[in-house]
Amino acid sequence: MTHEATGPWVGDQVYDEVADKEGVITDVKGCTFILREIYSWALTWTSHNAETLQVTIPRQERIKRRKER
Repeated sequence: MTHEATGPWVGDQVYDEVADKEGVITDVKGCTFILREIYSWALTWTSHNAETLQVTIPRQERIKRRKER
């Protein structure tokens, strides 16, 4: 399963149009996406509409970049 086929998913870095900020999807519960700030594990928010989440860095790319450090 890829995010292109299903939309944004856990591990994708996204821009949330409603919150006007970028974050990482950490969980999906029903139709609710739980996101965290890019540089913090403690600061989180939710989004209820996948259409307002725009993938900026897919999960696989984030993993690849982390391994290259």
